[in-house]
Amino acid sequence: MIAAQAGDRAAYEALLRDCVSFIRSVARGQGVPPDLVDDVVQDTLLTVHAARHTYDPRRSFSGWLRVIAQRRAIDVLRAAGRRARREVHAPPAYENHPDASPNPERDLERADRLGQVKPAIAALPEKQREAVQRLLIEDQSLAEAAALSGDTKGALKVNLHRALRKLRARLSKND
Repeated sequence: MIAAQAGDRAAYEALLRDCVSFIRSVARGQGVPPDLVDDVVQDTLLTVHAARHTYDPRRSFSGWLRVIAQRRAIDVLRAAGRRARREVHAPPAYENHPDASPNPERDLERADRLGQVKPAIAALPEKQREAVQRLLIEDQSLAEAAALSGDTKGALKVNLHRALRKLRARLSKND
């Protein structure tokens, strides 16, 4: 890591390759399911890349990496838990479920409006669209989105607020 911090590209590439097995073992130790271990590896490597300047050569590199990997594992587990609470995968139950809505016509109109959301998001300025994509669609935390986008947390919040205001205005015109 010291050589990588000094700008040695080959050392940095070797470091990242060598970290993968260590990160995998940390993720498994945190109870991450096998299908999500690669997500932890990817998130950890991205965090290492973004935070490599914070590593203090006087301290243990494996300890520094372990803390990052543990926190990314917790983030992945939390995200998986949120997805599991929101998503239901039961195609036969969905297809055979009767429409219990008191007003199915209104629901169809609502579905038509939802079809307008994607083009409305696509029409947003780049930074606002990116904030919506990362924070709402991909469900990233502010810290993750900031690290990946290079923007500050405050800038992401402002861009999200502006994007939501524009989306509300654009979609309310279509009522």
